Amino acid sequence: MQHKILSKDSLAEFIEALRKDYTVYAPKRDKKVPNKMVWKVLEADETPTFEFVNTDMSPKDFVFPQSECMMRFKAEGKDAMVLKPVEQDTEQRVLLNVRPCDGKGLSFMDMIFCQDEQTNDVYWRDKRERTVMIGLACNSPCPSCFCLEANCGPHHEVGLDILMVDLGVQLLLKPLTERGKAIAASLPDASAADVKAAQTKRQQAEAAMKKTIDTQHVEQRSLMELYNLPYWERVCETCINCGTCTFVCPTCHCFDIQDEVPASGGNGRRVRNWDFCMAPLFTLHTSGHNPRGKKIARVRQRFMHKYKYIPMKRDGEVGCVGCGRCVRLCPVNIDIRDVINAMNAPDTATEGQEV
Repeated sequence: MQHKILSKDSLAEFIEALRKDYTVYAPKRDKKVPNKMVWKVLEADETPTFEFVNTDMSPKDFVFPQSECMMRFKAEGKDAMVLKPVEQDTEQRVLLNVRPCDGKGLSFMDMIFCQDEQTNDVYWRDKRERTVMIGLACNSPCPSCFCLEANCGPHHEVGLDILMVDLGVQLLLKPLTERGKAIAASLPDASAADVKAAQTKRQQAEAAMKKTIDTQHVEQRSLMELYNLPYWERVCETCINCGTCTFVCPTCHCFDIQDEVPASGGNGRRVRNWDFCMAPLFTLHTSGHNPRGKKIARVRQRFMHKYKYIPMKRDGEVGCVGCGRCVRLCPVNIDIRDVINAMNAPDTATEGQEV
């Protein structure tokens, strides 16, 4: 596809054109916590910042809300229940300056929510189809990032409609979908020198990322060998099961569905809420049995799911994009890279390793 060029002096005009058809969102500095980036509507007099690492929360909330009403219901007489659809959000939106890891994260989630005709989540699909992803390549990856080792990268393109590369006073745009091509159609073509400059930025960004994990033995080791690693005791001692890592993760997709009815009875609603595998009630059966009643089982599930169970079912695709959010935001400093390396160590006697 033909690369396009956008001068930052013309950025406001470009965004204004987007506003004719879309609500434009972008990472903005939190007014209460200036070093924190949050997703907010980009108002008419605002231009996006390009000097940031990433948002604390991934943009998955736009297509997979933390709490979502799926339907409403009403009792009709003693034996009848009438289900009523809820009015769905119809907003056409652009997410501007999405980091490549988050684009890859939503692409991964597509495989979960829309696998085939029988597994085709209309709630996810509808919002995904109405969301345009304009990515911003990472020219300076942060130390906690390991995207390049998680089948992703600082200039990765999967899941995005357009990838932008910051060249200083201008942006190189690479349209990746028909929707992206239509948005960038009016922009001037980039020169060969511009394209080469973007390629150099990519090479520099990838070269700056040091190798931090190894997974070849994880792929080869049996489930039970990994399951019985003594190392899980060490991780379990540190983890407090707070769920921070799962809520900030761009690929975590667990949820719970609850029917909420007021104490007085009558009308109610069915709600889907984010849930997480390390919650004590996550696998609690109606019978009272909990197959993961102990914390060690829940902690083990999180890491095994990301780097063993999912790759087994998804042709080696890990359930992680290496964004590093869980590393940066864990309150007890558990580093997933250390856990992966312990899973990968050929010697299973890993009790002495630090988390």
